[in-house]
Amino acid sequence: MAQQSTDVVAEAGRRRTFAVISHPDAGKSTLTEALALHAEVISEAGAVHGKSGRRGVVSDWLEMERSRGISITSAALQFAYGDAVINLLDTPGHADFSEDTYRVLSAVDSAVMLLDAAKGLEPQTLKLFDVCRYRGIPVITFINKWDRPGREVLELCDELVERIGLQPMPLTWPVGIAGDFHGVLDLADGSFVRYTRTAGGATLAPEERMDATRAEAEEGVDWHRAHEESELAVGSGGDFDAAAFLAGSATPVLFGAAVLNFGVRHLLDLLVELAPRPSARLDVDERPRELDAPFSAFVFKVQSGMDPSHRDQVAFARVCSGVFERGMVVTNASTARPFATKYAQQVFGQQRSTVEVAYPGDVIGLVNASALRVGDTLYADKPAVRFPGLPSFAPSHFATARPADLSRAKQFRKGIEQLESEGVVQVLRSDLRGDAVPVFAAVGPMQFEVAAHRLEHEFKSPVKLDRLPYTAVRRLADSGQRGVVDGARRCEVLTRTDGAELALFEDEMTMRILLRQNPELALEPLVAEGA
Repeated sequence: MAQQSTDVVAEAGRRRTFAVISHPDAGKSTLTEALALHAEVISEAGAVHGKSGRRGVVSDWLEMERSRGISITSAALQFAYGDAVINLLDTPGHADFSEDTYRVLSAVDSAVMLLDAAKGLEPQTLKLFDVCRYRGIPVITFINKWDRPGREVLELCDELVERIGLQPMPLTWPVGIAGDFHGVLDLADGSFVRYTRTAGGATLAPEERMDATRAEAEEGVDWHRAHEESELAVGSGGDFDAAAFLAGSATPVLFGAAVLNFGVRHLLDLLVELAPRPSARLDVDERPRELDAPFSAFVFKVQSGMDPSHRDQVAFARVCSGVFERGMVVTNASTARPFATKYAQQVFGQQRSTVEVAYPGDVIGLVNASALRVGDTLYADKPAVRFPGLPSFAPSHFATARPADLSRAKQFRKGIEQLESEGVVQVLRSDLRGDAVPVFAAVGPMQFEVAAHRLEHEFKSPVKLDRLPYTAVRRLADSGQRGVVDGARRCEVLTRTDGAELALFEDEMTMRILLRQNPELALEPLVAEGA
């Protein structure tokens, strides 16, 4: 037993589980593939926007992702790098899918914040960083697209301090201004790493490391500029401090160009060396679940339609303690019912492989998981454990949904149930409209597009969506007061699947007027986006 505990802790220590967060079009999915390329998981990288001769990004599997060049779903990739096991969770960058990103961030131990060299900190990056800060997730910053014209490097570093209070700790420094990228000054030893482009950036970029004397002779002014700027950054509080990184008050900074695979190896090496290992997770009673306790995991994402030839449903679960062994029967803490794990897989885009064993920090895909929902806790043996659930964000867009073809009503209902279980949209119902006309509630309108696309293509049930005028929502604390809202103008109460009664208002003014007229009305705010 002692040997097994030692093995679990040792295996957990090899894991690095992190997410890549960014504003849309900062190059997040491209970086994901560049990391996999450097780990020799794939032999050729794709590009999100499909340059001639390059494939689509492996981690973007949904047809809408490939056609639009954005990440809509989350992807879980696992690969070995040296002696470490990397669990990389790629997340949607678009603001409309921030609820899905929040779920993914609940399953990681660190994050890579990807910044566009020309744009710096953008609105969605700020929101996602706030989530990382809220959850205590340490952040590594990778300033991307240095191969294109962009801002001054010191200006980008200053922005981290001024806008989010994060002290930059540069570990590499670009040699050559943005748009004229030669390589990086490695601040650990003062050497120069020169990169060489490959055709379309589809294969590993050759690297040549040289000492400072040769670099000065060959790079001249660019080398001196890099030295002077990096000394200024380090001298203004940018000395590397691992404790400050783990505490979330400082961020290591690296520079590169993911589309050319420049600077990516530095990032992987840093993650292995510095990123936090899995640790004991707090349960709902705030008791730590130690790594060597019996198996436990929590479900942070449910997804169907990943393999068009098999209409299965995959539940992605983060292992929190113990050893997962395929075939073990575990208990779902939400229902107290057993769940057999006969079909467990590691998922790389649309590529799958059977997983026999997994350890804390690993992400496993449980197939045929129609009984599992986002936020469920799975455990084996006693004592039972339950981890905190994941909140639903406050929606701000609403639309009724009807099947375009009434003969497909059965497929429509099945599709609605599926999308609801995955959290693609929140599904609300009312006595007025009946179950046949559910209301979709979303953080962003693109969620409606995804829901409609999947209903049509996966369930062969085209849908008609009619937008509702509501923009403000609160939870009704006392169901006995439902008539107060339903009886007023420009508002109504709808019921979510979890039983929560949500009061919808056309705008904040409508809500405030109703509250003035009915001061006893008890309304509670929902979790806000990015909270």
